[in-house]
Amino acid sequence: MAANDLISFARGAPSIDIIDVDGLKIAADAALSKDPGAALGYGTAVGYPPLRKLLAEQHGVTENQVLVTNGSMQADAFLFDQLVVAGRPVVVERPTYDRTLLGLRQRQADVRPVSLQVDGIDTEELAGLLEGGLRPTFAHIIPNFQNPAGYTLSLAKRERLLELAERYDFLIFEDDPYVKIRFAGESLPTMLELDGGRGRVVYASSYSKTVAPGTRVGYLVGPADLVDKIRVAATNTYISPNMLAQAIVHQFSIGGRFTDAVGNVNAALAERVRVLCDSLARHLPEAKFTAPEGGYFMWVELPETVDVAKLLPAAEERGVTFVKGTDFLLDGGHSTMRLAFSGVRADEIDEGIARLAAAVRSLDA
Repeated sequence: MAANDLISFARGAPSIDIIDVDGLKIAADAALSKDPGAALGYGTAVGYPPLRKLLAEQHGVTENQVLVTNGSMQADAFLFDQLVVAGRPVVVERPTYDRTLLGLRQRQADVRPVSLQVDGIDTEELAGLLEGGLRPTFAHIIPNFQNPAGYTLSLAKRERLLELAERYDFLIFEDDPYVKIRFAGESLPTMLELDGGRGRVVYASSYSKTVAPGTRVGYLVGPADLVDKIRVAATNTYISPNMLAQAIVHQFSIGGRFTDAVGNVNAALAERVRVLCDSLARHLPEAKFTAPEGGYFMWVELPETVDVAKLLPAAEERGVTFVKGTDFLLDGGHSTMRLAFSGVRADEIDEGIARLAAAVRSLDA
């Protein structure tokens, strides 16, 4: 089988057909025509100033509370370097993004997973742990269309988390790269907004999901003193992030195409989710899943008899791949998987799930 015959539900990235390439060409020309000195210079560690100002306005904060980085994972790394203390507990969702687990464990955090439900982290389980003496440095939360599960944190749980953070004196790291990728349901306020400037929330997001992943533009919003410490670390790391990419993203954001581009992405992903759900129901009726209202991912639970460690090579032999659920957990999840629908065209999905079902059946042979 040729490599280009592989149908991949593994990578959380948009397929090129739903990226506004023409709009980005226009934005790149505008960035180089209107502000070539700043776009092509070193700049400073806080990021491209016009984009930083725009983000501050969008989030209702002062500019010294914003740092623009090389992707939101860079923002995560800078924040972890500031906040993680070896041996001290950090709360995460169970399951959570595998790179989050890696980053925390590399820094020797005491990672404390809390169960994830369809409406977000189990806040009452967390409350019980806190009442029992757990004192985390922070809680890492992916509130919208969570990676890997695709679930969204309810408004009631957002408010409850803020209440717990205030009572037990910990920060909430609101890791929110998928917030604008909503194609069903109603938007919810961020915990940053609900916090009302009390300093309990550090917020991160990204343009990778709305503009293009290759831009590598993310950002962090938080208390000014914390952001300033991260600015120093960023200066010592790379002097400045990618000014050209940030200038292009700024022009794309103000040039009138951003809203339509996100709308086109969301319409395409809504169709892919519909086809994915229909295909799973037809080919793998034993699978359990909840259709996400946005984002890139769906969490699928197969019967306990299915071991995804054995399923993955069987699937790849048949020309389809995915990410094992065990990659997003410290333990358990042997019969779960993450399916990313963002990079798979709608006309490929049914064939991909048919191949996956054939791989499942082969394990019983």
